[in-house]
Amino acid sequence: MQLTTFTAGPFSENTYLLQNDEEAMLIDPGFFDPREFALFQDELIKSKRKLVAVCLTHAHVDHVLGLDKVLKDYEVPVYLNHSDLSLWENFPNQARMFGLQTSGFDFIPNHLAEQKNMKLGSFVFDVLYTPGHSPDHVSLYFEKEKIVIAGDALFKESIGRTDLYKGDFDTLATSIREKLYTLPDETTVYPGHGPETTIGYEKRNNAFVLEMN
Repeated sequence: MQLTTFTAGPFSENTYLLQNDEEAMLIDPGFFDPREFALFQDELIKSKRKLVAVCLTHAHVDHVLGLDKVLKDYEVPVYLNHSDLSLWENFPNQARMFGLQTSGFDFIPNHLAEQKNMKLGSFVFDVLYTPGHSPDHVSLYFEKEKIVIAGDALFKESIGRTDLYKGDFDTLATSIREKLYTLPDETTVYPGHGPETTIGYEKRNNAFVLEMN
């Protein structure tokens, strides 16, 4: 599986395009500038693969900012965990808090429930419910490829902020220890912001959440 990172928008958010032999899946489209969206389109056209799904790790504005652009050009299903839809339903209000003008969405995404071996097209992955940064947060674990898309739960030597709506440090620390730190140490972590890391590195070096033996 091929993974391409697009760092997008005023929040320098990491948008991920996953591609296998025939299909593509987009995670957290944060495109803001048309040039950012064009880079994604060029990559998809070059690969000649069909976009089969958009998955959201959570519905904070920086991870959803480019979704309207995607849906305008691609007829594709969207997936989001339904544990708390407040962020999704209040997307325009979120945007206004940061001086951004955008309309909301007139649909509810498909439910991205916690489960093992979820299949979207030819992609197979585990959905890990990892709240704390946000109440709807999930991480996507691709066991065969040894990667996890961690959204804003876990960063290199850091964690997602917990001072936003329904954020909670203890909840996030539990999510990291029980859902992420239990993955194999060699698992590559692709976060919502900043550089990639590994589970093993974070267990040894992340001062915010230490591994508990």
